[in-house]
Amino acid sequence: QLVWVVGAVVVMFVTLKIDYNTFWKFSRLIYLANIALLLAVLAVGRTSKYGGTHWIWIGPIPLQPSEFSKVFTILTLAKLLVQKENKLNKFSDLFPVFFHIGIPFGLVILQGDLGTALVFIAILFGMLFVAGVKVKHLATLVGAGVAVMPVVWNFLKDYQKKRLIVFINPEMDKLGAGWNIIQSKIAIGSGGILGKGIFAGSQNRLEFLPESHTDFIFSVIGEEVGFLGSGIVLLLFFIIIWRGIKIAGRAKDMYGVLIAIGITSMFFFHVFENVGMALGIMPITGIPLPFVSYGGSAMLTNALSLGLLLNIYFRRQKIRF
Repeated sequence: QLVWVVGAVVVMFVTLKIDYNTFWKFSRLIYLANIALLLAVLAVGRTSKYGGTHWIWIGPIPLQPSEFSKVFTILTLAKLLVQKENKLNKFSDLFPVFFHIGIPFGLVILQGDLGTALVFIAILFGMLFVAGVKVKHLATLVGAGVAVMPVVWNFLKDYQKKRLIVFINPEMDKLGAGWNIIQSKIAIGSGGILGKGIFAGSQNRLEFLPESHTDFIFSVIGEEVGFLGSGIVLLLFFIIIWRGIKIAGRAKDMYGVLIAIGITSMFFFHVFENVGMALGIMPITGIPLPFVSYGGSAMLTNALSLGLLLNIYFRRQKIRF
């Protein structure tokens, strides 16, 4: 993981060196590369122990294209929304936008990665709102989403259905699908105010808590450093999200505004969903906690996203002659 962290720092600084408007010029190529990578997962990807197909291997290196797809989609969707600025007055005007994000969204769904698919929806809503789409159209979109949920349910894998069912009542299968939520809440609750100490969490060290290095890393934080340490972690995330919004407000053009909002929406949903499922107030979807959960692709994606935010901030001044 330290190797991935070093690589992520390099990615962030390389991203800083490239004017973010360069991505506008290569938008079509970025979108095609995005789709090609997601198709490659379905063609030659490896299946996780839960049944989803998420990874492709480049030599000895495993990569999860759905992670990178989020940033690629933000970059290309931002250009599309700028081109349609002041032209999204009717709900039907949004159809090209839905088509644009629907292809990567659908390919991620086919991989069995429901968590990442939900991130696409959060990104879409954040960017549409800032692009000036009417609230009634967004409400219509929510209503349509609720209406098609019975259809979507039939396409979910069995383990995904179980996760959603036990979210309502974990005790109905406390030794099976509900085990993760129950153990997570025990871990966080037992941490108290100050926690049990670093590497002293019994739920984690005795392996009662599954996926403690990825999906339920926040439960480990709650158990080992307690309410105080967890609060500090959430405060740091709040600073990133708040600064993302501030950077969007200071961007020199609408393209920069939309990229910043898309990235901020992505970070917000990741934190909200990951922490929420650890506390038992959100269904388990397998979304990692940014910069904390183990995973190379996620680390690179987060660093790329931060690099883009800083890029937009550094180039916030318009050049006037």
